[in-house]
Amino acid sequence: MEPNNLCTVERRGRVHVITLTGAGEHRLGPALLGAIRSAVAASAGAGALVLAAEGKFFSNGFDQAWARTVPLHLQATMEDAFRALVADLLALPVPTVAAVTGHAAAAGCALALAHDAVFMRASRGFLYMSEADAGIKIIDFFAEIMREKVPDAVVRRDLLLRGDRMPAAEAVRRGMVDVAVEGGVDDVVNAAVGEAEKLAARGWDGDVVVEIRKAAWPKLWSKVKDYGGAGTPAVATPRL
Repeated sequence: MEPNNLCTVERRGRVHVITLTGAGEHRLGPALLGAIRSAVAASAGAGALVLAAEGKFFSNGFDQAWARTVPLHLQATMEDAFRALVADLLALPVPTVAAVTGHAAAAGCALALAHDAVFMRASRGFLYMSEADAGIKIIDFFAEIMREKVPDAVVRRDLLLRGDRMPAAEAVRRGMVDVAVEGGVDDVVNAAVGEAEKLAARGWDGDVVVEIRKAAWPKLWSKVKDYGGAGTPAVATPRL
């Protein structure tokens, strides 16, 4: 599948909605990460950004099947591309909302939490950091996302060292998700767009928003800033 078929960008008023397309697991390999980065870059002039996905999964993490077929030095490009995407989101001069429409595991969970707000489908899906179960060491900036976006130490322990799979209601109760949305995929996306519209209507100075993010999550920014952010080109063009 060509990178520009991996995600779409839809304009809904002042909001750009990026949708990961297809019924698959939306594994975050270099092609999909490049497509998302291009879509995020195209949203810099919008009022707000929403990231959603079709199918059962928001994202089931890194594309490990791809990684097993390439040399180690190429495997690192996947991690670097994700680090760059997190930098892009932190440096985007508009509010960002994740519409978690299905399961979000490992890198998919980290991607959701990298947004300013998280809306999640109440009836289906969970947040899950699978590294302990999979026997994979956690990447440094993943750990920083957890430290800075999940401030409660017990929740972090349960997520990282117990491998708890947290559905929306529990994730809201434990401070990881803002809203659990009843209904289907469209309901989650519509709720996220509604929130994004409210944030866009505030008319905030984009440069100020970016600097506040960097100040609020300084250690995370320090670990990703050399890989992406404003002025760093992405490698694919989304389908508009």
